[in-house]
Amino acid sequence: MAREFMGKDFLLYNEPAVKMFEAAEKMPVFDWHCHLSPKEIYENSEPRDIAELWLGGDHYKWRVMRSCGIDERLITGDAPGREKFIAFASCMPSLIGNPMYHWCHLELRRYFGIDDILNADTAESIYERANEKIRAGGFTPRELIAKSDVVCLCTTDDPVDSLEYHTLLQKENLPFRVLPAFRPDKALSIDLPSFLPWLSQAAKVNGREIDSYAELERFLKARIEFFASLGCRASDHGFSYIPYEEAGKDELEEIFRAAKSGRAVPEAEADKFKTALLRFLAKEYAARGWVMELHIGPMRNNNTRMFNTIGPDTGFDSIDDQPVARKLSRFLDSLDREDSLPRTILFTLNPRDNYVLGSMLGNFQSAGVQSKIQFGSAWWFNDNIDGMRAQMTALANLGVLGKFVGMVTDSRSFLSYPRHEYFRRIACNLMGELVESGQYPYDEKALTKLAEDISYRNAAEYFGIG
Repeated sequence: MAREFMGKDFLLYNEPAVKMFEAAEKMPVFDWHCHLSPKEIYENSEPRDIAELWLGGDHYKWRVMRSCGIDERLITGDAPGREKFIAFASCMPSLIGNPMYHWCHLELRRYFGIDDILNADTAESIYERANEKIRAGGFTPRELIAKSDVVCLCTTDDPVDSLEYHTLLQKENLPFRVLPAFRPDKALSIDLPSFLPWLSQAAKVNGREIDSYAELERFLKARIEFFASLGCRASDHGFSYIPYEEAGKDELEEIFRAAKSGRAVPEAEADKFKTALLRFLAKEYAARGWVMELHIGPMRNNNTRMFNTIGPDTGFDSIDDQPVARKLSRFLDSLDREDSLPRTILFTLNPRDNYVLGSMLGNFQSAGVQSKIQFGSAWWFNDNIDGMRAQMTALANLGVLGKFVGMVTDSRSFLSYPRHEYFRRIACNLMGELVESGQYPYDEKALTKLAEDISYRNAAEYFGIG
């Protein structure tokens, strides 16, 4: 007999899992990696409709719409919200097995009180009822964050950002904290066209030209200090692979001058620059007790035609398959040798590397910090049932699952917080299976602590927000 769709025990297939989830669902949310806009949180505007809330900036939804043959006008174009929402709803019956199907129905239930199944037949009614709820109030960014029981969130901010909205938000009497996170990808990407425009922006913030590698380091250190003054405690870096090529100061200055003059930088030289700058940054993070997040494995902007039409971060990225183990090990070891390795979270976009990263953790752990080197949650293309189970199974097999810092939304949407519920249900069910099969005792006190720690406490302690 088929189970009820998304019933009370959704994704919980054993008694220990049900018990653990009773504890997990009561824990608050610490969203330590997201792409929410501090400007939008500060301005706190009412959304126009559910289409704006759901489809604005959500490349997950855009990808499935393209796979269903929907015209781009109804995805990222100028079509009215109603038409976009109905077009997306028409795709839903085809999304069997896709986490999007679950996320959307969780969001409809948790925020709008709508239990109907979304499809082409129900789209008009759901659109109207959801918008009626929105008009009644309670759907501003701040209200949605508070309603989701978020105690703290960390946005993603470039070193040249003024952080003006963070400054303003910290003067507000909010029921949650909004902290910046340092994301210097453009400063490291000396081999990309974005580097020189970013350097020009940095010069304006700096008040003078950045005309040397040494001056770039000084600028970034000053920005780290500025971010720290506003409560920052995390950095974030995205790489298709972790570079590691050593170079002397003179060579780094030469590479910088060549790039500044407009010369294309070969991969080997770019890797020397990235290695040196990333090592410098990591030492600064370690000195301040920051967490360094390394997101490894995306292959970005694959579709040139669409990149030229609608730009980056619009749903045309995928998984890269470059080797990561040796250079990652050399990078971490180079910092560990100098006692300057910060708390580090390693994410992989390629599930092939779950055991590579899962086994790397144990090489660089440290007394006084529980699981100093973490295996980040199943990310992007992996934040689905199979991906989450695979990541947590690898961590359980190779490391210490009970010290895992758990889930992040990694989202631009203020409606994404039910993904924490989704994760908690999957984690509880996985641990419950180990209990049911006799691989772990049915100790309710221990299991409750595991569920609560993985849901919230481990991350709060690791980032020091408690």
